[in-house]
Amino acid sequence: MSDQPTLTDGVVTLRPWREEDVAEAAAAHGEAIRAGRRDWDTGTHAGFLIDVEDRPVGSVDARILDEDTADLSWTLYAGQRGHGYATRAVRVLVDWALTERDQGGLGVSRVEAKVEPDNVAGNRVATRAGLRREGLRRVSPGTGGRAETTEYVVLARLREDPPLSDPQSFRALLNSFLPRKRAISQMLIRDPEDRVLLCQLTYKSDWDLPGGVVEVGESPRLAVEREVEEELGLTISPGTLLLTDWLPPWGGWDDALCLVWDGGVHAPDLTERIVEQTREIRRATWASLEEVRDRCADFTARRVEAALTSTGGAYSESGVLG
Repeated sequence: MSDQPTLTDGVVTLRPWREEDVAEAAAAHGEAIRAGRRDWDTGTHAGFLIDVEDRPVGSVDARILDEDTADLSWTLYAGQRGHGYATRAVRVLVDWALTERDQGGLGVSRVEAKVEPDNVAGNRVATRAGLRREGLRRVSPGTGGRAETTEYVVLARLREDPPLSDPQSFRALLNSFLPRKRAISQMLIRDPEDRVLLCQLTYKSDWDLPGGVVEVGESPRLAVEREVEEELGLTISPGTLLLTDWLPPWGGWDDALCLVWDGGVHAPDLTERIVEQTREIRRATWASLEEVRDRCADFTARRVEAALTSTGGAYSESGVLG
């Protein structure tokens, strides 16, 4: 195997370990560093010391998982954080690892890093170095390197991803880690007696308005129309957006925004045209406000009441108007 290269971006230099580096690194980081240093000859691991102006500030490593994938890790010595050294070093390592072997690179087509969710600095380094967040990997306690760790954020970059200077790449990178909030679209359908159409659901004991989760890339307005047709066999065009209700985390669910659309006033015999989707809907029926309070979860009942009093554009949190 060829000699391990020295890499630089003009500010940080990634160089192979020297004998005089070992004692300091072993004292600071343990035997893993020395084992990694020896692994270069086996083709399974490339460990680099990070130098800035001939001064060691940390280390980066690329461990070969298979012929296509390398796992990245990095650390900075005490007092060296906050200068951007880790980001620069990881970016240099990523570029080299994704370069073909015949061009002097490691030759993998994917690099990835696994960072604990609460490691804000580590996640920031990975994303600034161009690794897209792919999701969470769950692990059994004690098997992921730390006894208390139960999940890792998986971030990765592929050889065919556009360069970081490309606007498309930058947007894709941001889109991979910016917050995503679940959206639910529901429809408030009434009869002339101000009764509300409620659905008894198969997957929970309490009742709710017709509607459902907005799919990725789908308009909330189209989503509620689709859900009402799928669940009840009714074609009703949504009118005014009556209420935006924020739902806090509850019962294992992340927080969400529930959008309640005006479904209009319909004759009581509307229910005779309903064809329930039996996988999700047990039955659908008209309910007075008192029956809404009795059948629905308290926050759902509050949402229905808030929507009934709204002429459009109202906002609430868990059904409580702000």
